[in-house]
Amino acid sequence: MRASLDGPVLTVTLDRPEARNAQTPATWRALAAVGEAVPRDVQVVVLRGAGASFSAGLDRAMLSPGGIPGEPSLADLVAAGEDRTVTAIAEYQRAFTWWHRVDAVTVAVVRGHAVGAGFQLALACDLRVLADDARLSLREVQLGLVPDLGGTKPLVELVGKARALEIAATGRWVDAAEAERIGLANAVVGTDALDDAVGDLVASLLAPPAGAVRAVTSLLRDAATRTADEQLAAERTAQAARLRDLAGLS
Repeated sequence: MRASLDGPVLTVTLDRPEARNAQTPATWRALAAVGEAVPRDVQVVVLRGAGASFSAGLDRAMLSPGGIPGEPSLADLVAAGEDRTVTAIAEYQRAFTWWHRVDAVTVAVVRGHAVGAGFQLALACDLRVLADDARLSLREVQLGLVPDLGGTKPLVELVGKARALEIAATGRWVDAAEAERIGLANAVVGTDALDDAVGDLVASLLAPPAGAVRAVTSLLRDAATRTADEQLAAERTAQAARLRDLAGLS
């Protein structure tokens, strides 16, 4: 994995193209470390995968008896007891949860496969731009598992419980056209146009005052957990802060 900073834009790239950017505990530690170190002046974080696929999900070596050298296999975690298993999963989840906690708007750029942990990583971001060759699937059920990296809540929020259940319980493929139709994708473009589309989106996010974008991002991220009255109060508080800022009183 690599990260590069260009002014207010941080780009995070999954960089195992030879393995279709399959993820390991080392990937998750690296992603969590990036999340802990995002500079305060970053306004947009772009997440993408090197090569032809966003991420093929969990490195299947983790499922083998020997696992990945230097890492506990899933069998090791189970043998260590439920507490150890739950603790390990909580650590893995840190790579997925910071995308909606930072002040920046987060954008997943998806081409090719986004499978399992790859799909959940795309769901962790605020926005998703897909190439027209993108194919998404929560394959965990096919392995007798469940999605456990933070993907279930945003999936329900984006497409509703019934559609989310159907996608997660069958593990079927969702192509780019369907993803756009049901609300998983903010935009779908040809592969050759993907970089330009992302560049245009980033420029649009950077154009308004940064404080206003951060404030509205926070309002919308937390809206689902508030009552209508709580959301109105949050809007009032946020607007008062913006007015103070515009008046030079902050």
